[in-house]
Amino acid sequence: MSAVEVSKEESRNRLVRRQDMVAERVAFIDCKMPGSHLKENYSLIGPGVTQSKDQKVSLSEPHGFSLGVAAMPAGITNNLHIHYTAEVFMIYKGKWVFRWGADGKDGEVVCTAGDVVSIPTWIFRGFSNIGDDDGWIFTALGGDDTGGILWHPHILEVAAQHGLYLTRDNLLVDTQQGQPKPAESELIEPMTREQIDSLRKYTVEEMSQRVVRRDSRAFSGAALLDSCIPGHGGELAPVLGHGMTQDREHVPQITNPHGMSIEWGRIPAGGSIGKYLLREKQVIIVFSGAVEISQNQGESEVIQTVNEQDLYSFPADSWRSIRNTGSQAAEFILMTAGDHKKRIQWSEEILEEAARLGFAIDPDGYVAPLALLPQKVKDLYASEVEPVRV
Repeated sequence: MSAVEVSKEESRNRLVRRQDMVAERVAFIDCKMPGSHLKENYSLIGPGVTQSKDQKVSLSEPHGFSLGVAAMPAGITNNLHIHYTAEVFMIYKGKWVFRWGADGKDGEVVCTAGDVVSIPTWIFRGFSNIGDDDGWIFTALGGDDTGGILWHPHILEVAAQHGLYLTRDNLLVDTQQGQPKPAESELIEPMTREQIDSLRKYTVEEMSQRVVRRDSRAFSGAALLDSCIPGHGGELAPVLGHGMTQDREHVPQITNPHGMSIEWGRIPAGGSIGKYLLREKQVIIVFSGAVEISQNQGESEVIQTVNEQDLYSFPADSWRSIRNTGSQAAEFILMTAGDHKKRIQWSEEILEEAARLGFAIDPDGYVAPLALLPQKVKDLYASEVEPVRV
């Protein structure tokens, strides 16, 4: 299969800058409830679970997952609801408490910037900004069609007092804005107590295993073949699912299927991740610093700068490299479509330079000493290899 070439116009369209993200302030049925009235919802890739027909979607192209943002001032709460597909919180800013269970009383975990937490499907969850400042969370959702969400019956009841109703099609009706109240037969049916009590329960210990703390990230300098090349030095730390790491010792903390993998990336000042291709769609979200993205090969190279809090979407089957042009280390998240292990295709220049330094990729897809690999692999680089002591 030939590589996809990205035009300048498409490259611009695949870059979502922070200043171009558009918030919807009445995206959910609880958005007029006191204590929840200042929520902002952003749909960055796909509509996600928004219930507003007015929601602005930055990139509508299907990716196999959705990506959004929950932005909330200090003291604001997102109320109890259920997701059908994966929901992963990647905390960019703030201090947050996540609660879960039939009435939100089964347990709580507190998370801060740099933490990632995955809440299981089919359980009630809610969260609040308990910090002193505005908070910002990137939210990943499994699938292109998330199925919407189920609200706790109490939330539906209180929302009706503010003129908000939810149809069976998961669309919000705001009677205070002049929309007619739907007939009872058109409204979503609240869950019964029996249905709520039948849901799976999670202990605090179980949920804590689904939190990857900033301080517990396992970065590896052997996660990418090109990291051994002077001037490169990129590192990866797995978070959930099978990503593109090439370190055989890497095991993600969260392993159940999500429809995507998530890895932290880190590049030192002046370093880079060399030219590579993936068969899957991949999104980079910059958490600190800025990176320069280069796409395509040769004279058709297209370059974009992705700043902190921006994101860029790489199409499947496309070449890309990532360079840190700043004076400090850059950190970012890589989200890649699919639950399978991703296989990097490196450019010939990367393969040859790594071979000269004595490294290549073994048949299982991991970085290994070239001297220990099968003869047919050694023969590919026979003219490039310098004597290496192993």
